[in-house]
Amino acid sequence: MAGIYIHIPFCKQACYYCDFHFSTSLKKKDELINCLIKEIEFRKNELNNEIVETIYFGGGTPSILSQIEIDSIIGAVYKNYEVVSNPEITLEANPDDLSEEKIVELSKSKINRLSIGVQSFYEKDLQLMNRAHNSEEAKKCLSIATRYFENISLDLIYGIPGLSNSDWKENIQIALSYNIPHISSYALTVEPKTALESLIKKGKVAPVNDEQAQEQFYILTQELVEADFVHYELSNFGKEGFFSKNNSAYWQGKKYLGIGPSAHSFDGEQRSWNVSNNSKYIQAVQKEELPIERETLSITDQYNEYVMTGLRTIWGVSLDKVKKDFGKKYFEYLKLQSEKHIKEDLLYIENEKLKTTYKGKFLSDGIASDLFKLNLS
Repeated sequence: MAGIYIHIPFCKQACYYCDFHFSTSLKKKDELINCLIKEIEFRKNELNNEIVETIYFGGGTPSILSQIEIDSIIGAVYKNYEVVSNPEITLEANPDDLSEEKIVELSKSKINRLSIGVQSFYEKDLQLMNRAHNSEEAKKCLSIATRYFENISLDLIYGIPGLSNSDWKENIQIALSYNIPHISSYALTVEPKTALESLIKKGKVAPVNDEQAQEQFYILTQELVEADFVHYELSNFGKEGFFSKNNSAYWQGKKYLGIGPSAHSFDGEQRSWNVSNNSKYIQAVQKEELPIERETLSITDQYNEYVMTGLRTIWGVSLDKVKKDFGKKYFEYLKLQSEKHIKEDLLYIENEKLKTTYKGKFLSDGIASDLFKLNLS
């Protein structure tokens, strides 16, 4: 089974924290959509007849597209690939795009999962991040969306400067009041060359407090687990039966094809990525060229990626898989490097799976880096 990710590189306005590839100009939208469809056709042999089980519209802001545009892209996937009878087809959406008319329209299409970028229910947070919607729009769209869609994910951000723990709890409780079955939540990160970094340097926004972010992560975990969510990946919580199939495939090393400017692909051994420039992407595809770079992952790269993704999930890192796929030296190295983290109650072994403890979850990426192998002779 494989997945297809489609990057829609357009937004109404720039969120201050975002470092994804996008444009606020829609002048090239028609050309770019035509090129997405062409790229879908060009690359139909890359999945080696793997059946597609997920289609994911990310961005950018995919909900900026019309229903006709969305349908034309999905149609191209169905025309060129074998798709399972009931695929998970997700559309990332912003609350300001989700009018009742739009939601009803989407519910009649092949889209069967919405990922709604709420981020916060507080106006001060939304303004600090320069989000295009307000709190009332978020609440209204959730009220309507839950009437038409069963499978909905909601995004929340914690660690926002000025966001108190009590306000954070209230954010979580408001989200839970809509009976959403999946919540993705991320710490606010100050990425290089973003507007947020500039505002912090100028003293216009307070720096991100890492200790506060860690506290809010554990508040999030406690509140959602008590509400019967499974904390199945570091930033993702789902009710049983509502884990993201698209994202789970990434963490479990399945193949996926990335379509559109800046989109990444993975075939099990090779990773590739498209140029992060709309004009260059369009020019290349119109010449029937792929504006793509590729790299073949070494055994060490594959080991490091497996450790990184495994530790972020409830499935952990299989010691048997490490020994079988990477060899005895990698297995022994992993066991040795894990010892101090096990002693510090950050890692534990269960059924020959290396996993993070409750205490170690927030630190999983840092722990993984300690387990990485830089080179192995």
